Amino acid sequence: MAKNKTDNGANQHIDHSQKAYTGLRRMLYYKDLVPGQKIAYRELAERLNMSFTPIIQALKWLEMEGFVSHEPNRGYYMTPFSLDEIEEIYQLRQLLEPSLLPETIANLDKAKIKILKKSLDAHLSAGRESFLKERLFKNTEFHLTLASLSGRKTQLRVLQTIFDLLLLKYGGNYLPIQSMETSDQEHQMIFDCMVSGDVKGAKAALLKHISNVKKQVLKNLKRILEEREVPIY
Repeated sequence: MAKNKTDNGANQHIDHSQKAYTGLRRMLYYKDLVPGQKIAYRELAERLNMSFTPIIQALKWLEMEGFVSHEPNRGYYMTPFSLDEIEEIYQLRQLLEPSLLPETIANLDKAKIKILKKSLDAHLSAGRESFLKERLFKNTEFHLTLASLSGRKTQLRVLQTIFDLLLLKYGGNYLPIQSMETSDQEHQMIFDCMVSGDVKGAKAALLKHISNVKKQVLKNLKRILEEREVPIY
Protein backbone atom coordinates (compact mmCIF):
# COMPACT_ATOMS: atom_id res chain seq x y z
CA MET A 1 0.00 0.00 0.00
CA ALA A 2 2.85 2.37 0.88
CA LYS A 3 4.33 1.83 -2.55
CA ASN A 4 1.04 2.67 -4.22
CA LYS A 5 0.75 5.87 -2.22
CA THR A 6 4.28 6.82 -3.25
CA ASP A 7 3.53 6.07 -6.90
CA ASN A 8 0.31 8.07 -6.75
CA GLY A 9 2.15 11.00 -5.21
CA ALA A 10 4.81 10.91 -7.93
CA ASN A 11 2.19 10.68 -10.68
CA GLN A 12 0.26 13.57 -9.16
CA HIS A 13 3.43 15.66 -9.07
CA ILE A 14 4.12 14.94 -12.75
CA ASP A 15 0.50 15.75 -13.61
CA HIS A 16 0.69 19.13 -11.85
CA SER A 17 4.03 19.89 -13.50
CA GLN A 18 2.57 19.03 -16.90
CA LYS A 19 -0.37 21.36 -16.28
CA ALA A 20 2.04 24.12 -15.25
CA TYR A 21 4.11 23.49 -18.38
CA THR A 22 1.02 23.65 -20.60
CA GLY A 23 -0.10 26.84 -18.86
CA LEU A 24 3.27 28.53 -19.34
CA ARG A 25 3.39 27.56 -23.02
CA ARG A 26 -0.08 29.08 -23.42
CA MET A 27 1.27 32.28 -21.86
CA LEU A 28 4.14 32.22 -24.36
CA TYR A 29 1.66 31.84 -27.21
CA TYR A 30 -0.38 34.83 -26.08
CA LYS A 31 2.79 36.84 -25.32
CA ASP A 32 2.01 37.10 -21.60
CA LEU A 33 5.62 36.03 -21.20
CA VAL A 34 8.03 37.78 -23.56
CA PRO A 35 11.77 37.53 -24.34
CA GLY A 36 14.00 39.15 -21.72
CA GLN A 37 11.30 39.28 -19.03
CA LYS A 38 12.13 38.32 -15.44
CA ILE A 39 9.82 35.56 -14.25
CA ALA A 40 7.92 36.13 -10.99
CA TYR A 41 7.18 32.76 -9.39
CA ARG A 42 4.48 34.09 -7.09
CA GLU A 43 2.59 35.75 -9.94
CA LEU A 44 2.74 32.58 -12.05
CA ALA A 45 1.64 30.40 -9.13
CA GLU A 46 -1.33 32.66 -8.45
CA ARG A 47 -2.29 32.89 -12.09
CA LEU A 48 -2.14 29.12 -12.63
CA ASN A 49 -3.53 28.37 -9.14
CA MET A 50 -0.58 26.12 -8.28
CA SER A 51 2.23 25.85 -5.75
CA PHE A 52 5.81 26.86 -6.61
CA THR A 53 7.03 23.25 -7.07
CA PRO A 54 5.27 22.40 -10.37
CA ILE A 55 6.00 25.91 -11.65
CA ILE A 56 9.73 25.42 -11.06
CA GLN A 57 9.66 22.01 -12.74
CA ALA A 58 7.86 23.47 -15.76
CA LEU A 59 10.42 26.27 -15.97
CA LYS A 60 13.22 23.68 -15.99
CA TRP A 61 11.55 21.94 -18.94
CA LEU A 62 11.25 25.27 -20.76
CA GLU A 63 14.91 25.96 -19.99
CA MET A 64 15.89 22.73 -21.75
CA GLU A 65 13.86 23.87 -24.76
CA GLY A 66 15.61 27.25 -24.94
CA PHE A 67 12.74 29.49 -23.80
CA VAL A 68 14.01 30.17 -20.28
CA SER A 69 17.39 30.75 -18.64
CA HIS A 70 18.34 30.46 -14.96
CA GLU A 71 20.73 32.81 -13.19
CA PRO A 72 22.00 31.66 -9.78
CA ASN A 73 20.63 33.74 -6.90
CA ARG A 74 18.56 35.79 -9.36
CA GLY A 75 15.98 33.35 -10.66
CA TYR A 76 14.53 32.57 -14.08
CA TYR A 77 14.33 34.88 -17.08
CA MET A 78 12.80 34.50 -20.50
CA THR A 79 15.68 34.19 -22.94
CA PRO A 80 16.11 37.40 -24.97
CA PHE A 81 15.73 37.82 -28.70
CA SER A 82 18.87 36.53 -30.41
CA LEU A 83 19.98 37.22 -33.96
CA ASP A 84 22.49 34.37 -33.63
CA GLU A 85 19.69 32.00 -32.63
CA ILE A 86 17.62 33.01 -35.65
CA GLU A 87 20.65 32.49 -37.91
CA GLU A 88 21.16 29.00 -36.48
CA ILE A 89 17.48 28.11 -36.76
CA TYR A 90 17.34 28.96 -40.45
CA GLN A 91 20.71 27.31 -41.14
CA LEU A 92 19.30 24.12 -39.63
CA ARG A 93 16.18 24.44 -41.75
CA GLN A 94 18.30 24.92 -44.89
CA LEU A 95 20.24 21.74 -44.06
CA LEU A 96 17.42 19.56 -42.81
CA GLU A 97 14.30 20.28 -44.87
CA PRO A 98 15.76 19.91 -48.40
CA SER A 99 17.56 16.71 -47.36
CA LEU A 100 14.18 15.03 -46.74
CA LEU A 101 12.67 15.87 -50.12
CA PRO A 102 14.09 12.93 -52.14
CA GLU A 103 12.51 10.43 -49.75
CA THR A 104 9.27 12.38 -49.60
CA ILE A 105 9.06 12.34 -53.41
CA ALA A 106 9.91 8.64 -53.49
CA ASN A 107 7.09 7.95 -51.00
CA LEU A 108 4.45 10.00 -52.79
CA ASP A 109 1.37 8.18 -54.00
CA LYS A 110 -2.17 9.42 -54.64
CA ALA A 111 -3.08 9.35 -50.95
CA LYS A 112 0.03 11.24 -49.85
CA ILE A 113 -0.30 13.78 -52.66
CA LYS A 114 -3.84 14.39 -51.41
CA ILE A 115 -2.49 15.01 -47.88
CA LEU A 116 0.13 17.43 -49.19
CA LYS A 117 -2.44 19.22 -51.38
CA LYS A 118 -4.78 19.62 -48.41
CA SER A 119 -1.94 21.20 -46.41
CA LEU A 120 -1.10 23.53 -49.30
CA ASP A 121 -4.73 24.58 -49.73
CA ALA A 122 -4.99 25.32 -46.00
CA HIS A 123 -1.95 27.57 -46.28
CA LEU A 124 -3.26 29.35 -49.38
CA SER A 125 -6.61 29.93 -47.70
CA ALA A 126 -5.11 31.19 -44.44
CA GLY A 127 -2.86 33.51 -46.43
CA ARG A 128 -5.94 35.53 -47.31
CA GLU A 129 -7.10 35.97 -43.74
CA SER A 130 -6.12 38.81 -41.45
CA PHE A 131 -4.87 36.66 -38.58
CA LEU A 132 -1.07 36.48 -38.60
CA LYS A 133 -0.85 33.54 -36.19
CA GLU A 134 -3.23 31.48 -38.31
CA ARG A 135 -1.05 32.05 -41.37
CA LEU A 136 2.08 31.13 -39.44
CA PHE A 137 0.50 27.90 -38.19
CA LYS A 138 -0.66 26.88 -41.66
CA ASN A 139 2.76 27.70 -43.08
CA THR A 140 4.35 25.50 -40.41
CA GLU A 141 1.84 22.73 -41.10
CA PHE A 142 2.78 22.68 -44.79
CA HIS A 143 6.51 22.37 -44.05
CA LEU A 144 5.99 19.69 -41.39
CA THR A 145 3.75 17.74 -43.76
CA LEU A 146 6.53 17.77 -46.35
CA ALA A 147 8.92 16.43 -43.75
CA SER A 148 6.53 13.85 -42.28
CA LEU A 149 5.90 12.24 -45.66
CA SER A 150 9.59 11.36 -45.83
CA GLY A 151 9.06 8.85 -43.03
CA ARG A 152 12.09 10.15 -41.15
CA LYS A 153 10.71 10.41 -37.61
CA THR A 154 13.86 11.64 -35.84
CA GLN A 155 14.44 14.47 -38.31
CA LEU A 156 10.75 15.35 -38.07
CA ARG A 157 11.01 15.68 -34.27
CA VAL A 158 14.00 18.00 -34.66
CA LEU A 159 12.11 20.10 -37.19
CA GLN A 160 9.05 20.25 -34.92
CA THR A 161 11.27 21.60 -32.12
CA ILE A 162 12.68 24.25 -34.46
CA PHE A 163 9.23 25.45 -35.52
CA ASP A 164 8.05 25.33 -31.91
CA LEU A 165 10.78 27.77 -30.94
CA LEU A 166 10.03 30.02 -33.90
CA LEU A 167 6.30 30.18 -33.22
CA LEU A 168 6.34 30.55 -29.44
CA LYS A 169 9.35 32.84 -29.06
CA TYR A 170 9.45 34.76 -32.31
CA GLY A 171 5.87 34.32 -33.50
CA GLY A 172 2.95 36.72 -33.36
CA ASN A 173 3.83 40.33 -34.01
CA TYR A 174 7.57 39.60 -33.84
CA LEU A 175 7.77 37.26 -36.81
CA PRO A 176 6.65 38.62 -40.16
CA ILE A 177 5.66 36.43 -43.03
CA GLN A 178 6.13 37.14 -46.69
CA SER A 179 3.56 38.92 -48.80
CA MET A 180 0.62 36.67 -49.60
CA GLU A 181 1.47 36.56 -53.28
CA THR A 182 5.14 35.66 -52.78
CA SER A 183 4.38 33.06 -50.13
CA ASP A 184 1.65 31.49 -52.26
CA GLN A 185 3.89 31.31 -55.32
CA GLU A 186 6.81 29.73 -53.46
CA HIS A 187 4.69 27.09 -51.76
CA GLN A 188 2.90 26.29 -54.99
CA MET A 189 6.26 25.91 -56.78
CA ILE A 190 7.49 23.50 -54.11
CA PHE A 191 4.31 21.46 -54.37
CA ASP A 192 4.41 21.33 -58.20
CA CYS A 193 8.01 20.14 -58.19
CA MET A 194 7.21 17.48 -55.59
CA VAL A 195 4.25 16.09 -57.55
CA SER A 196 6.21 16.05 -60.81
CA GLY A 197 9.08 14.19 -59.14
CA ASP A 198 11.56 17.03 -59.75
CA VAL A 199 13.94 16.60 -56.79
CA LYS A 200 16.41 19.23 -57.97
CA GLY A 201 13.66 21.77 -58.65
CA ALA A 202 11.96 21.06 -55.31
CA LYS A 203 15.21 21.54 -53.39
CA ALA A 204 15.98 24.77 -55.21
CA ALA A 205 12.48 26.15 -54.60
CA LEU A 206 12.54 25.23 -50.91
CA LEU A 207 16.01 26.66 -50.33
CA LYS A 208 15.02 29.90 -52.03
CA HIS A 209 11.88 30.11 -49.90
CA ILE A 210 13.72 29.53 -46.60
CA SER A 211 16.44 32.02 -47.59
CA ASN A 212 13.88 34.71 -48.41
CA VAL A 213 12.04 34.19 -45.13
CA LYS A 214 15.32 34.28 -43.21
CA LYS A 215 16.24 37.65 -44.70
CA GLN A 216 12.86 39.12 -43.83
CA VAL A 217 12.88 37.78 -40.28
CA LEU A 218 16.39 39.09 -39.56
CA LYS A 219 15.56 42.48 -41.03
CA ASN A 220 12.38 42.78 -38.98
CA LEU A 221 14.01 41.55 -35.76
CA LYS A 222 16.88 44.03 -36.10
CA ARG A 223 14.36 46.82 -36.56
CA ILE A 224 12.41 45.77 -33.47
CA LEU A 225 15.55 45.58 -31.35
CA GLU A 226 16.72 48.99 -32.53
CA GLU A 227 13.33 50.59 -31.89
CA ARG A 228 13.16 49.16 -28.38
CA GLU A 229 16.84 49.80 -27.75
CA VAL A 230 17.16 46.17 -26.72
CA PRO A 231 20.69 44.69 -26.70
CA ILE A 232 21.29 42.46 -29.73
CA TYR A 233 22.79 39.13 -28.68
